[in-house]
Amino acid sequence: MAHILIIDDDPVIRLLLRRTLEKLGHTISLAADGIEGLTLIQGANPAPDLVICDWMMPHMDGLEVCRRLKADPELAAIFFILLTAKDKIADRIEGLDAGADDFLTKPIDMGEMMARIRAALRIRDLTRDLQLQKQLLESQLAEAAAYVQSLLPPPMTEPIQINAQFIPSMQLGGDCFDYYWLDPDYLVVYLLDASGHGIGAALLSISVLNMLRSQSLPDVNFYQPANVLEALNENFQMDKHGDRYFTIWYGVYNRVRRQLTYASAGHPPAILISEHANHELEVQRLKSSGMPIGMFPEAKFENSYQLVAPNSSLYIMSDGAYEIMQADETIWGLDKLVEVLKLSKTCKKRDLNSILNSIQSVNLLQNLEDDLSLIQINLD
Repeated sequence: MAHILIIDDDPVIRLLLRRTLEKLGHTISLAADGIEGLTLIQGANPAPDLVICDWMMPHMDGLEVCRRLKADPELAAIFFILLTAKDKIADRIEGLDAGADDFLTKPIDMGEMMARIRAALRIRDLTRDLQLQKQLLESQLAEAAAYVQSLLPPPMTEPIQINAQFIPSMQLGGDCFDYYWLDPDYLVVYLLDASGHGIGAALLSISVLNMLRSQSLPDVNFYQPANVLEALNENFQMDKHGDRYFTIWYGVYNRVRRQLTYASAGHPPAILISEHANHELEVQRLKSSGMPIGMFPEAKFENSYQLVAPNSSLYIMSDGAYEIMQADETIWGLDKLVEVLKLSKTCKKRDLNSILNSIQSVNLLQNLEDDLSLIQINLD
């Protein structure tokens, strides 16, 4: 049975439909015009399952009622039957474009009306089932997202200051990162970006994180980034992992000698910004050749080395931090991000949130198109 709202300015039709449908066990509400009908819908808790609405009415016609109903995300799923004496194809097209789900033609054939109501209620039941499944899936994704977030490292304050942020484009993303001390002098930091989004990408990222954090890759020197990437490439070939690959930037910093050893597998360069004694900024893009992990079994990787000057900051990011579509349909780009990072260094604003606010102000969409991860390391 269902709660049905009848909107019609003809009291005879309202009475006829009410008596017919109440005999079938339905709960009936009545409205004499579109304004009254919308008021009833918006005030009802729960909302009606089905609306039968006349097209031609004073104050507000049925098309406008339908448009306003379908424009409200919380009410759009209500099945809307437009009652009309119009029978031209152009009229039906206009009604469908306004959001009507079905039509009843005057004079009303009661057998046809009951058949259309039965069909509408079947669709209602299917819609409810889909909504329940969607809610269940969203709940499971929320739990998975919370688990992924719990695996990411907290900020570090001593002896080196590190802050990081991860903003998934969906509820669950494919970025992941970590940083920890291999020993009191050597800090390891990496950021990886798995292809795609959702559960598959997240599972791949978590697998890599767990393997690196536990140092369970056999015969690997974790002080040597190239050695680590070669082992990852051997263990994560995409034909064995759902055709997914990932990019990664992996670095090891010796805080005593102030030397950074790093290697990259198809990942954006890290950005090292140093402020010299004359307050001049030096920007270096730390990149190295290397194919994404999982694409080619024979891929080779090489270590690169960088001495780090005092008063330097290192930024490691995923490409979602700068591959952002602007209003003119051009990509914001890495050069623009570097300017934001330089400004942050110049203004002495070491708050990562201020940098993220600048990045997100460029994005005009409700959500990011890609996952955004950014690590800020102050190597003072």
